[in-house]
Amino acid sequence: MYLKNLSLINFKNYDEAELSFSEGANAFSGDNGAGKTNLLDAIHYLALCKSYFNPIDSQQIKQEQDFFMIQGVFDKNTEEIVACGVKRNQKKQFKRNKKEYQRLADHIGLFPLVMISPNDVSLILDGSEERRKFIDNVISQTDPKYLDELIIYNKNLLNRNSLLKNIAETGKYDPYLLEILDEQLVNSGRIIFEKRAAFMERFVPIFNQHYSYLTDDAEKVELIYDSPLQSGDFQELLQKSIEKDRILQRTTTGIHKDELIFSVHEMPLKKFGSQGQQKSFLIALKLAKYSFLYQEKGFKPLLLLDDIFDKLDDKRITKLMKMVSEDDFGQIFITDTNPERLKRVFNDISVALNLFHINNQQVKHEQD
Repeated sequence: MYLKNLSLINFKNYDEAELSFSEGANAFSGDNGAGKTNLLDAIHYLALCKSYFNPIDSQQIKQEQDFFMIQGVFDKNTEEIVACGVKRNQKKQFKRNKKEYQRLADHIGLFPLVMISPNDVSLILDGSEERRKFIDNVISQTDPKYLDELIIYNKNLLNRNSLLKNIAETGKYDPYLLEILDEQLVNSGRIIFEKRAAFMERFVPIFNQHYSYLTDDAEKVELIYDSPLQSGDFQELLQKSIEKDRILQRTTTGIHKDELIFSVHEMPLKKFGSQGQQKSFLIALKLAKYSFLYQEKGFKPLLLLDDIFDKLDDKRITKLMKMVSEDDFGQIFITDTNPERLKRVFNDISVALNLFHINNQQVKHEQD
């Protein structure tokens, strides 16, 4: 699978743009703020129905305009046309081969994609929700039923929390109603836990392999899945925590409390990892995601690399580029402020580069 071309109208800082891509390495070069990352985000929209950086669709519309349009043509043995349109104060339209989706969830996983960006540091520095989102994003691209269960679980969690708040406000405690909500929460929670645990069992060895390659076994790192459901049956955990839940007016145990623990030399990566170690950890995490998706889907996802040369030394840059340009990887999109560095890196590993220069919202192909 690869993206043949991309067209934009009124998307972020672009009035209009149209680009054609190679099946291998494609690069966008330009100053900071020129719009390189916006092109990657447009590709992300086509694959996953949303921006990588901002969940509010209307904020992607160019200033003083009323709508944006993105369209891409993918080659999956046959051509597939994917289009996304957003008008202010209207529902997002998403179409595949001119047929509009009734549920965006039905599109997830058809065009798998992995993005590596400086924003990924939030996986290390922010709360556990970011790390759960990482797991959910990978599994959702390979298992449509998982996303459905997640939606059900979050709805049931909201209902249970509302009941707990209502009990606190009114003093009326209906154990039978709570029992019904518990059962609904447990049904979806157990399924999600089992799928997350099975995923992590396969994912961790892949991650270790990528980190070892990137760093030449320079340090010992660990990636550990931690869930309340590892310590007992979900139904029993809810029963044990009911008094605490009533006091705090929220559900204090469940898969919404799952965590991924990142460590270097058995110490928390967040506190004791250098910027280089954190960067290598994140890149290994994302490359492992790529490898997992490839194994599950049977074809190569798109790989988007946004400004990843920052905080990586030349040796790791060359190793990374060599790795992602080999047969295990497919189409690549990469951004960098320095076109000469891009050309030098890909020349060193003897890989052809399709280079675009971005300036004043204009896209110019290197050969034009």
